[in-house]
Parts: sequence; structure tokens; C-alpha cells
Amino acid sequence: MQFDQQVPPIQRFFFYLPLEHSENLDDQNESVRLYEQLRDNPELKDTYDYALRHQVVIERFGRFPHRNQILDRPSTPEEVEFLKQPGSSF
Repeated sequence: MQFDQQVPPIQRFFFYLPLEHSENLDDQNESVRLYEQLRDNPELKDTYDYALRHQVVIERFGRFPHRNQILDRPSTPEEVEFLKQPGSSF
């Protein structure tokens, strides 16, 4: 059942957040698909772009490098350089 379709778009946003913050590429792809449906809503116009930004990071690294320190994961040299960029940690 599509529970997300039973609530207003502004509430759907919250259903989709776990997908957007997952380090699984399939979840990211689903997040982008779902957020795309909200693009025309003025209150949610930026959500699609954020979903795309998250997806790109997972496609590139397979994880969110900004979580490495807190999860005690070593960062690759490429991740270290990426994290020096403005906005890399969302």
C-alpha cells in the first residue's frame, strides 16, 4: 500500500527522508524518483535537488564521507579532498 500517497505532499517529504539518507544506491534512486514527484510544489521545490545531491555522493563513494569520522571509518584520499569542498557535508 502506498501510505505516502495518503498524506499531503509536505508530509510525504518525511516519508522519503530515510531513503535520501541511506547509503544504499537503490534507496537513493527511489528517493530521487519520489522527490521528483514533489518538484512542482512551491514548498518542496528544493527537495528534489537535495535528493540528487545525495544520490551523486553515493554513486561516487558508495557512502557519505562526512559520516566517516563518527562511524570510525577511514577516509580515502578522494573523500578527504571532497570534504574540503563547500557544501560537501550537506
